[in-house]
Amino acid sequence: MFLYKKIIKTLIKKNISIAVAESCTGGKISYLISTVPGVSKIFDVGLVTYSNNSKFKILKVPMSIINKHGAVSEKVSRLMVKNLYSITKSKICISTTGIAGPTGNTKYKPLGLIYIGIKYKSKIKIYKKIFKGNRSMFQKKASEFCLQEIKKLI
Repeated sequence: MFLYKKIIKTLIKKNISIAVAESCTGGKISYLISTVPGVSKIFDVGLVTYSNNSKFKILKVPMSIINKHGAVSEKVSRLMVKNLYSITKSKICISTTGIAGPTGNTKYKPLGLIYIGIKYKSKIKIYKKIFKGNRSMFQKKASEFCLQEIKKLI
């Protein structure tokens, strides 16, 4: 059995709800979660808030913050996960925002840069990761990283 399936089954067994707001991972985390039978008991919502406008309209991330720090930033990742919790009240909330490429990178924001926000209980942790590879590799690695971190939390 894939490790992520064991992690999701543990969430189901412990009745720990989960919600996801994805940008650069494009729904990959939600997909992995939804492959496990019985997950509807704990999987509240999987949002793909890819555009800045969707981050603003759905997750209420202020455009002033997006414009000042960029959509790929610690600030935006933190607000995504915090506001996802406000919407869902899920015990675990995850956000991802990054540069999957092949363009969009800068000197200060390289290809593969991903900010991952995870809220569990009263704590929010933001991870800054730089993954190597191509677009699909970034999405896969970021998704697996999120689920590994959840395993550590529970």
